[in-house]
Amino acid sequence: MDTKKLKTRLFLRLAFGIVIMGAMFFWTAGTIRYWEAWLFLAVMFIPITCSAVYLLRKEPELLQRRMENREERGQQKVFQILGTVSWIGTYVIPGMDRRNGWSEVPIWLVALSAVVMLAGYYLFFRTMLENRFAARTVRVEEGQTLITTGPYAVVRHPMYVGGGLMMVFSPLVLGSYWGLIPSLVFPLLLAYRTLDEEKLLMEELPGYPEYTQVTRYRLIPGIW
Repeated sequence: MDTKKLKTRLFLRLAFGIVIMGAMFFWTAGTIRYWEAWLFLAVMFIPITCSAVYLLRKEPELLQRRMENREERGQQKVFQILGTVSWIGTYVIPGMDRRNGWSEVPIWLVALSAVVMLAGYYLFFRTMLENRFAARTVRVEEGQTLITTGPYAVVRHPMYVGGGLMMVFSPLVLGSYWGLIPSLVFPLLLAYRTLDEEKLLMEELPGYPEYTQVTRYRLIPGIW
């Protein structure tokens, strides 16, 4: 593995993400005096940067796996397209909301939503450390083993739970109720992705059918 190349890709991706999201927020808002956007960038990118540095030092193969995003399954390509549309709407509408004064989220709810976002990212990162095969793409790799411990003992797709929490609460951190419209589409897309992924896991991952009988819920304990 070329660690230097991986480090460069990581730096460029983080820098690109900060610039693009910052532009989406401040350009649509028409001002940099948008404290909720600054809060969001801190809540999003400080944990991501810290965890990325940790993975670069301790788990470079896992980091490289997480940076691959080329799907092979047709259903997952559909998810990527629709997920991108949901993502753009979630992060463009709040700036427009800020510019036009469509809604006003109280400070306490902004702060609470930021805490939920952090909790969602913690679950996301905790799941990665539990399952070194947790790629961004849906696939079963050679030598992959079934993980049933940690968050996987509660739900079968804990990483999606963490990512879903981050997405749904993002507009509230950004001070927008209207941004919830596209963000609430994302959990539905995750459910679609989950069902397709489970078809693959049932067929190709040894022990997965038995695991589904023990850990019965996919995303929401007691519900689904």
